[in-house]
Amino acid sequence: MTLETSTVVPDLAGLHLGAGEATSDRITGVRTSLAYLPLGNPISDAKVFTGRQKPLTEIAFVFAEITTESGITGLGWAYSKRAGGPGMYAHARELAGNLLGEDPSDIARIWTKLVWAGASVGRSGLSVQAIAAFDVALWDIKGKRAGLPLAKLIGAHRDTVAAYNTSGGFLSMPIEAVVENTQRSVANGIGGIKLKVGQPDRKADLARVAAVREAVGDDFTLMVDANQQWNRQDGLRMGRALEEFRLEWIEEPLDAYDAEGHAQLAAALDTPIATGEMLTSVAEHAELLRLRSVDYLQPDAPRVGGITPFLKLLALAEHAGVSLAPHFAMEIHVHLSAAYPHTSWVEHFEWLEPLWNERLELREGRMVVPARAGLGLSLSEQARAWTIETSSAGSLG
Repeated sequence: MTLETSTVVPDLAGLHLGAGEATSDRITGVRTSLAYLPLGNPISDAKVFTGRQKPLTEIAFVFAEITTESGITGLGWAYSKRAGGPGMYAHARELAGNLLGEDPSDIARIWTKLVWAGASVGRSGLSVQAIAAFDVALWDIKGKRAGLPLAKLIGAHRDTVAAYNTSGGFLSMPIEAVVENTQRSVANGIGGIKLKVGQPDRKADLARVAAVREAVGDDFTLMVDANQQWNRQDGLRMGRALEEFRLEWIEEPLDAYDAEGHAQLAAALDTPIATGEMLTSVAEHAELLRLRSVDYLQPDAPRVGGITPFLKLLALAEHAGVSLAPHFAMEIHVHLSAAYPHTSWVEHFEWLEPLWNERLELREGRMVVPARAGLGLSLSEQARAWTIETSSAGSLG
């Protein structure tokens, strides 16, 4: 059963609430929802094998649907794996009324307004992840109003983005299944494969990588992800041992906040270093760039607060001359990766496909930027069925 609540707001006629004289549209209603997407099988990476987390069985989603006077509705979302979904939803529900009466085109100013409304709980972490759902929905509105896909609205450098698959390489799968998944993904048109490593048994990690490298051949793109499970010494030893496999990158070899350690590895190894997915602010990513800690920056738009802060990271990363490989959320990141001038990848996860009525296309190892306006997504009936709580502010039309 879905629990629905609503917020009573005053008549907004004649109120500007910060919108300027050039305003031609206003936000009239906001619907915020909490849903849980169940995974077919429990998923384990190195954090499970080292006892830090339990297997992943479901993903929490906070959806935001924002309606304007002109009749446009934008869809945005944020997510949480394991704990945090209800807290994110509660913060979003509390902030939703702050959008009413605003010009939906004033996205950066609205983002600042929302982050300061909850500034006492911080300007990173859960608080900005809640804001991300609204921010993404506002960019969806702007794209729909312009009649342009988000990538074209921002300014695309390409219409397809190199795509790699992660979902078939988790440590909870025996190596035989990983090899089978890899071969299937290659046949379906993927451009790269990422394997999970970071087990207590380092020899087992190397054996998995060797098996997949043999299966895909020497020229196919292969990455590994240690999910922060090595210390600096082990990271260096494993990095050197992995050099023979000619990897595109080693992801999160160290703790996500060890920018100096990642910089040391980046300087010592031939294999590129990738990290950033667990960080939740522009400032934290800027430190990685300042210290030259990464060859591939991996921000996650829902985690850093949405598309607005992500665009700041694109500018910083371009200036630093690094490559881009956003984490998860391919439905958003295919647009943002297409708008990046340097080398970029997008991470393919089919897990989220039941949430949408639309599908993304893979073609010759690359993901095609949708031609539909905005994000090009609409919520499926299945997503509605998985929703456990909904709240509304204003009039949804």
